[in-house]
Amino acid sequence: MDFLKMMKDKAKTNMKTIVLPESFEERNLRAADAVLKEGLANIVLVGNKEKIQAVIPELDLEKATFIDPENFDKMDDFVDTFCELRKSKGVTKEQALKTMMDPMSFGVMLVKMGYADGMVSGAAHSTADTLRPALQILKTKPGTELVSSFFIMVCKDDTYGDDGVLLFADCALNQNPNPAELACIAVDSARSYKAFVGGEPRVAMLSHSSKGSAKHPDVDKVVEATKIAKEKAPEIKLDGELQLDSAIVAKVGAQKAPGSDVAGKANCLIFPDIDAGNIGYKLVQRFAGAEAYGPVLQGIAKPVNDLSRGCSWEDIVAVVAMTAVQAQIEG
Repeated sequence: MDFLKMMKDKAKTNMKTIVLPESFEERNLRAADAVLKEGLANIVLVGNKEKIQAVIPELDLEKATFIDPENFDKMDDFVDTFCELRKSKGVTKEQALKTMMDPMSFGVMLVKMGYADGMVSGAAHSTADTLRPALQILKTKPGTELVSSFFIMVCKDDTYGDDGVLLFADCALNQNPNPAELACIAVDSARSYKAFVGGEPRVAMLSHSSKGSAKHPDVDKVVEATKIAKEKAPEIKLDGELQLDSAIVAKVGAQKAPGSDVAGKANCLIFPDIDAGNIGYKLVQRFAGAEAYGPVLQGIAKPVNDLSRGCSWEDIVAVVAMTAVQAQIEG
């Protein structure tokens, strides 16, 4: 499956507007140039147009929209909105104005106020710098208990998952989720898989144990999370606790978890903590040459997605396409 082509084709069908607030960073500008040329999304760059264009003069960014916080005629509305959102914290107009001068916060407010449909950042900022303003300004979706993240992994070998495509979660955000949090990650990830990849999600709750083969509090956490997830969303095919080979290798799954409708054929892998998830996706990416798309954040009211600071401009293009599709899905 050419997942990236599928995302790009979907993005083109109903073009959305995506903010790139790190507008003086070369990778973002090269990505903006490519996105505009391919017609994947409209792009908003935050900052002074002349100064941004001077970073890489040979790029043609005329089709981008440039919005400079220092010369923005609706800044009073942005300041008032931020004050209202943060009134419980006693934020003053002076503090709000200072916050709105930060490109990351300003970019999120552009999404909040309808100037854009989503935002992509993180090439030059930490995950916390991306997530903090998103939660302050956009907040979580109604009914959402936890913001989490996932990667879509596209393997060269199509043996596992659906034609080599799997979802890994949570590899970037929640350090050590408790059983209830892990259950939320599993349910949200199943819904994200269906929305982005299509087809039926089959969710494996991963552990170093399969169906009681080991005893440890870490195993108990996954067992409890599995129980909660099944209660929350009984319609989802979900099973655990499962070792990785039990989850994705048919012969092993049949031996270690006979009768399971997930074991041996999982396409959504839920890791017990961020260490396992982060190490796992990077092992598959580096050793198996898999393409890793993400992290995509799930649970925020409108799409805001984070980048690895080691990303390439091509990676940014991919995340912009996914964010545009996410905006289509979430309306």
